[in-house]
Amino acid sequence: MRRTPVLTAVLGLAAGLLAGAPPALAAQPVEKGSAVSIAADTYTWKNARIDGGGFVPGIVFNRSEKNLAYARTDIGGAYRWQEASKSWTPLLDSVGWDRWGHTGVVSLASDPVAPSKVYAAVGTYTNSWDPGNGAVLRSSDRGATWLKADLPFKLGGNMPGRGMGERLAVDPHRNSVLYLGAPSGKGLWRSTDSGASWSQVTNFPNVGNYVQDATDTSGYASDNQGIAWVTFDESSSTGTDATKNIYVGVADKDNAVYRSTDAGATWSRIAGQPTGYLAHKGVLDATNGYLYLAYSDKGGPYDGGKGRIWRYTTATGAWTDISPVAEADTYYGFSGLTVDRQKPGTVMATAYSSWWPDTQIFRSTDSGGTWTKAWDYTSYPNRSNRFTMDVSSSPWLTWGANPSPPEQTPKLGWMTEALEIDPFNSARMMYGTGATIYGTENLGQWDSGGQFTVKPMVQGLEETAVNDLAAPPSGGAQLLSALGDIGGFRHTDLTKVPSMMFTSPNFTSTTSLDFAESNPGIVVRAGNLDSGPHVAFSTDNGANWFAGTDPSGVSGGGTVASASDGSRFVWSPAGAGVHYATGFGTSWTASSGIPADAVVESDRVDPKTFYGFKSGKFYVSSDGGATFTASSATGLPSGDSVRFKALPGVKGDVWLAGGASDGAYGLWHSTDSGATFTKLSNVEQADTIGFGKAATGASYQTLYTSAKIGGVRGIFRSTDKGATWTRINDDAHQWGWTGAAITGDPRVYGRVYVSTNGRGVIYGDSSDAGGGGGGGGTDPTPTGACAVTYKITNQWSGGFQADVQLANTGTTAWTGWSLGWSFADGQSVTQAWNAESTQSGAAVTTKNVSWNANVAAGSSVAFGFTGSWSGSNTKPTAFKLGDQSCSVT
Repeated sequence: MRRTPVLTAVLGLAAGLLAGAPPALAAQPVEKGSAVSIAADTYTWKNARIDGGGFVPGIVFNRSEKNLAYARTDIGGAYRWQEASKSWTPLLDSVGWDRWGHTGVVSLASDPVAPSKVYAAVGTYTNSWDPGNGAVLRSSDRGATWLKADLPFKLGGNMPGRGMGERLAVDPHRNSVLYLGAPSGKGLWRSTDSGASWSQVTNFPNVGNYVQDATDTSGYASDNQGIAWVTFDESSSTGTDATKNIYVGVADKDNAVYRSTDAGATWSRIAGQPTGYLAHKGVLDATNGYLYLAYSDKGGPYDGGKGRIWRYTTATGAWTDISPVAEADTYYGFSGLTVDRQKPGTVMATAYSSWWPDTQIFRSTDSGGTWTKAWDYTSYPNRSNRFTMDVSSSPWLTWGANPSPPEQTPKLGWMTEALEIDPFNSARMMYGTGATIYGTENLGQWDSGGQFTVKPMVQGLEETAVNDLAAPPSGGAQLLSALGDIGGFRHTDLTKVPSMMFTSPNFTSTTSLDFAESNPGIVVRAGNLDSGPHVAFSTDNGANWFAGTDPSGVSGGGTVASASDGSRFVWSPAGAGVHYATGFGTSWTASSGIPADAVVESDRVDPKTFYGFKSGKFYVSSDGGATFTASSATGLPSGDSVRFKALPGVKGDVWLAGGASDGAYGLWHSTDSGATFTKLSNVEQADTIGFGKAATGASYQTLYTSAKIGGVRGIFRSTDKGATWTRINDDAHQWGWTGAAITGDPRVYGRVYVSTNGRGVIYGDSSDAGGGGGGGGTDPTPTGACAVTYKITNQWSGGFQADVQLANTGTTAWTGWSLGWSFADGQSVTQAWNAESTQSGAAVTTKNVSWNANVAAGSSVAFGFTGSWSGSNTKPTAFKLGDQSCSVT
């Protein structure tokens, strides 16, 4: 499994953001809607558990506090370890749509002096795929909240070389000083105010010169990988004096390691160093005075054909090749590198690019004098392992494979660039792979002759990129997912890891899936595969699969649709035109009247009706996909960043979302099978559309979209056919880019499944279980005593989140309520949930919504809001319920 440089979702995103200017648009009807309400009811957000699913290039333990550890991912944010539950907590879910690139974390640093402080260098691509610059985020509460320092250049959390590092480091003596190694020739940067501001170290002599592929015109593989790591020698200073000796690794095969002996005032190349390799890691054992370096001839994380491990003696300047195998015997580079802080003579390293038959881990207990291996051959191809693998918590890690020796399943790993021994516990080790975090808590068995047990240590860390989602109305599957890199899953229980991904065949990435609306046992999926069929079918609701056959020329999955009764399928694969088949795809016939690469969907009632979209044109087939006719509808988005779906239960009812900011962009509705479309005037931008169970008393299914409505980007719900909308997420739950897919649950009102590009499948459940509107409520005239608790639960630069609890301390029930207060420092409410909020100057009035109007005596109601602030954010001290003053607790 190799994480593709740009996932399908990202390509869709690039198309959405960077599309060229559209042609002049024809006039179109506009459907009138009321002003949007962004007062949300309370949603609970969780992941549909997969556990892992992507590359973890960095694991960082704090050196001064036990059990404090962080993990960084290339596209899915950062996480903090929770020792009590042995799980990870996501830290960057607040990254919003406009800064989606900040979900890529190129480096992370935990402050060894003040352990509550943590820093993250964020940005996903250094080329045009990410339109924004990078930033350094800083937190004083272990990542619960962040402040941001924007940088004048881009960072590449998902670029080549992302497993090298760490590029961000905190001075262990003067922790207000930090260094950051930049890519793209931008050099070495320093902060002297705890990450609030940054400036280039202009006298640092080398900005790097290594590129993976200079001929790559996209700028992805041709970018200078720059400065790879910064390491402090804590033994060179005492107290709060800035650390004198600093080592810096540069992506330059001839000049890989530099040093300062005067706290960064001057720098020089270390004499005598090896050449011909890149130093992926530089780890210092200050007790014994050794700097260990893991070298590879490539930047990784996939490539690397030769490697070495060297030891530099800091006191004498002596270099020693301590590689565990002869250079001629390496077919991989070294990257993962760690020392045991409890036993500093113990050092471990990984052969990160040993794809076949398995990764290798090396261990020395004498500072690299001698080494042992995690596994070795007895008589080829038979292996003897020092470890046992227990993947019962994530059984899909076997890939359902049955390889021949010397391969085994599950593998010890691949892309193993992150390797750390717990600095407080010699028995615990964690390492990252291309799919998970593995670890052991009995590492001592390695040296005593026993076997140590390797298990996934990844619960809570969800790192899949989601391409498509489907929630059938019946059958055992609650959710079917199409994922990048690991194919996809059938969830029968969202709280449990499925036993296996889709197999027979295993797609590297599933690009599209669909089920037969009136016969949900029939499911089809399409995806990418290096060799073999690109389409597969299931007749048991996605539990088991069999491969179809490809028409000539297919090179990728594209999109696929099932007839409403499962009798036929329409497929628009990459590399070939649109095709249709009766039965399960044993023979495909080219469709006419529709261009190649069109997005295809099916009508959810009529099995003969299919739809397509390409370059501003909507296409309709009424003969099962044999022929398509272009609709006369005009004014649709001219580009191809469009997703559309037909409503279950109503023939010809189609919703279309998409567009680009420099042209038509929004949400359109058709009730005549796409002959005409009406644009919703109250939706500024929309990228997805999905349907779920109707609200109580509603005659139309609930709509869900990832959109910009009322000037706010978010996940929105409508229970009245799009006339009004409610934002159901909040600023703490944004997950970067959510534009690939969305669907409601046809069986559970309010439940919505949201795609992310690196944070897995998010699902939300509403507190409004019965299904009501998102606004309104009665004009309240409450009487009696009241009490208010006002808490600021989250605060960041320019913004904050507050939770308010209003208690009825009187003897009479309220049938509506209105709470007022004034801000002292010019704060403004930007979004409220569980209430409707208006503001005039400093005065704020917050009223109930329909479902929480009644508050019994002795009971309370809670609501929350996000707001803006500058200078100060003083809490209000006086609250009134109508004309009644409330006590403040």
